[in-house]
Amino acid sequence: MEGYADLIAAEDVLLFVNAAITATGQREFHSSAGEQQLSLDFLHEYVLGNYREPYAAALALDINDHNAALIVRRLLETAADATPEQRSTEGRLIARRLQLLPPQRVYRLFDALRRARVNNRRTRAVLRDWLAARPDAALDAVKYRGALKRALRHAHLPPAAPELGEFLFGASLRGRYTTPLLDSWQRAHYTKAALYELPYTVAEGFARSHRIPRADFLAKIAPNLTRLERLRLQENAQRLGADAVRSDRTDLGRMPLTRLALYVLALPPARRAEHRAELTAALRAAARRTAGSEAGTWGAVAAVLDDSYSAAGSGTKRRRPLAVALACHYLLEALAERYTPLWTSGRTDALLARPHGATPLGHRIIDALDTAPARLIIVSDGWDNAPPGLAAEVLRVWRTRLDPDRRTSVVHLNPVYDADGFDVRRLAPTVPTAGLRDAEDLPALVEFARFADGRTDLDELTAHLAARTARFLAPAPPEDTR
Repeated sequence: MEGYADLIAAEDVLLFVNAAITATGQREFHSSAGEQQLSLDFLHEYVLGNYREPYAAALALDINDHNAALIVRRLLETAADATPEQRSTEGRLIARRLQLLPPQRVYRLFDALRRARVNNRRTRAVLRDWLAARPDAALDAVKYRGALKRALRHAHLPPAAPELGEFLFGASLRGRYTTPLLDSWQRAHYTKAALYELPYTVAEGFARSHRIPRADFLAKIAPNLTRLERLRLQENAQRLGADAVRSDRTDLGRMPLTRLALYVLALPPARRAEHRAELTAALRAAARRTAGSEAGTWGAVAAVLDDSYSAAGSGTKRRRPLAVALACHYLLEALAERYTPLWTSGRTDALLARPHGATPLGHRIIDALDTAPARLIIVSDGWDNAPPGLAAEVLRVWRTRLDPDRRTSVVHLNPVYDADGFDVRRLAPTVPTAGLRDAEDLPALVEFARFADGRTDLDELTAHLAARTARFLAPAPPEDTR
């Protein structure tokens, strides 16, 4: 019975990790936002109540920001339930994870804690340490003024400097500030020129109040744009004639791989074809950077990539599953010594991928296995429907009859959370399935998927989580300044 209980515990933890990687509480192709949120809330409550240590250790894994914030919030809300040893580890995990989250998400987390009236000593210490580590307090004061005011009040903390206190809590406008960014914000209320000294997200509001034409604003604010802002605004700026916002190929190649794939798929097919060389080079450069030292070490790899109609995602996650598949395609190309990509639609031009048609996973898996790969990677939401169930039967026969010695490693990576099943949808019991949010996490998840083949040992899984936690909390190596 003890061994059976360990198996159930391991499966519960793996189920939660898959959800924490893929689910964001937003609408998916097959389920509404309400269903997603209800399913995810249940999982968080269940795992926190039964497996607190693995629940906290999930912060060290490749989970998405939405679930990381939820875990931090629930750990702080239930601090009284933790042992001193658990509180020590959780505190370090929370501090490290908050450093990696976008600041706007952290401020939303602090707002949620304030509304829930969570104000214990541990919460105040977390908030204090995070604010003290922020690299530019004036920038936070300008970009997140209301959220920062609420956070300081909630934790009873003083501002980082007296002038910041006057800016946040004093009169709306005053004479002059000695901090350049605060002074620019002050002057932007009266003069158009001053708003171009501000970050784009702050200047945009002033541009509307001054009724500056959008094209003029984008052309003049271009030097202040971050790489991501430049990429996001590029299409709109070009339509308006603000060519200064244009990104070059070097900018594209430095983009995160999955984000770049989303950008590429947002372009009309004609634009993709017109800039094929530039876009392909950028995707391959991002893939090589992601592969790092593993590039070319995976031997013969075959990939079944889902570009069926359901890969269109939803209105809030537009083309997200297809973008993950496209990014995985270029990453696997970089990792493999010999690579065979097979799209479910039968198309061969990855750059012009579009969501269309049914999902004949079974047929594509047969084609992939015919190439005798050392690794078969399947990237799909798991809705095998042409015909239904063929993929599961092919994989069962392959694993039990044709390849019982596991000469070919088969892993299913699923970018979509199934709210009804509280997990990502699986293809076959004999094939490990792992949730996948970003293609950048593919190598780590292929390693992690070995725990999801139905024969997981809890001690081994616990040891893996402990090792990941130790690496996550280890201090970063010093930079080489030579």
